[in-house]
Amino acid sequence: MKPRPTVNDPQDDLFKTRLSDLVNPNHALCRLAHQIDWAQLEKHIAPHFSDLGAAALPVRLMAGLLYLEHAFNVSDERVVEQWLESPYWQYFCGETFFQHEFPCNPSSLTRWRQRLGEEGCEWLLTATIDAGLKSKLVKPSSLKRVVIDTTVQEKNIRFPTDSQLQNQSRKQLVTLAHELGISLRQTYQKQARFLLPKIGRYAHAKQFKRMRKALKKIKNALGCVYRDLLRKITSDMHLNQAQVQVLFHAERLLNQQKHSKQKLYSLHAPETECLSKGKAHKRYEFGVKASFATTLRECFVVGARSFAGNPYDGHTLNEQLEQTKTLCNDKLIEEAYVDKGYRGSGYEGNTTIIIAGQKRGITQLQKRRLNRRNSIEPIIGHMKQDGKLGRCYLKGQTGDAINVILCGAGQNIRKLLRWLCFAWYLLSIRQLHWLFSSRAKQESDTDVRHSASLAAQSVLIRVD
Repeated sequence: MKPRPTVNDPQDDLFKTRLSDLVNPNHALCRLAHQIDWAQLEKHIAPHFSDLGAAALPVRLMAGLLYLEHAFNVSDERVVEQWLESPYWQYFCGETFFQHEFPCNPSSLTRWRQRLGEEGCEWLLTATIDAGLKSKLVKPSSLKRVVIDTTVQEKNIRFPTDSQLQNQSRKQLVTLAHELGISLRQTYQKQARFLLPKIGRYAHAKQFKRMRKALKKIKNALGCVYRDLLRKITSDMHLNQAQVQVLFHAERLLNQQKHSKQKLYSLHAPETECLSKGKAHKRYEFGVKASFATTLRECFVVGARSFAGNPYDGHTLNEQLEQTKTLCNDKLIEEAYVDKGYRGSGYEGNTTIIIAGQKRGITQLQKRRLNRRNSIEPIIGHMKQDGKLGRCYLKGQTGDAINVILCGAGQNIRKLLRWLCFAWYLLSIRQLHWLFSSRAKQESDTDVRHSASLAAQSVLIRVD
């Protein structure tokens, strides 16, 4: 059923204290709660729910929990626990009185993400962009020029090796045989237990002939169990989708070679891909390619999406610009600044694409703006270190897409909180400079200029 509406002003309770009387109204989270248009967000998210069944939890509560989870890099369980302890988090999520019970089960966040999907999470990112415009952190003219870059969102898997994958697949086949009531000729459990540690030891000792021999035995064990199971599966045994997938993964592992394309790197996350970004400290990364678009001036995230299949960076440019235009309320993107990995993209849209190192066909102003292209690199670093982009724990390609979008929303929330926290000091500096500079022009007094600089320095000291 549709989500329950958020009750903004319920009847007073003599035994409870209002959060508005308990919290500091100048706190960054309290000010941000008034900048986000929650009513508009509820309007756009409501179509993702049906009219039947029990009423869902309020949109502001669940959206606020998702914002806080990705802004402060906490898990589903931890964000619910901290919500119970912090009155500022409860005020941000729309509560009127301080609550002493958990707002929901942590698994409700998983079901909400699945219900929203990629489209619903884009509305959460759009709400942060509108909040940035409303709080004057981002100027409307800044949306015309963006910086686009790609990175790798790693999946929550261990480093893939042939021996580990083949042994894990053999264990799944043995479990499948027990579920179907099939007695296998041999499970090779004891042989694998002794061979797996020897493979690493042989490799460390550079005894590669023995290592290859042990690897071959592990693969032969998988093949024997797989063929024995196929022979004993009869037509009256109805296999479900998960059981068919176990057999399919075992066949893929038996057929793939060293230089095969579209290899299987994980059994629980088969969508994982191997990407090479040319990094010296990490040659290969296993996950999915993620693309981000930020404003050129404020480094505010205005676009975020994932691309399955490891496409060339230039082939992602068109879709990324379309998403950015949609999230910015169909505003035309005049200029896009990209790195040299986008050369040869063949983009033919209305947006001017300026590539790093380009000398011809651009003005002097565009050359100066091109120096800001690297500003997106620390933003991606913050999303990986301060956010949840460093490792994705959500399932499937849909989980990859949702996590990328929410990481962009979390980065915007962090920038908004810092802006709302120090905006008063920044405005005070501007007002002091304007006041004393106007007096200096009228009186032409050097002492007034000196006092202006001292006043500005005192405000800066308070900011530090």
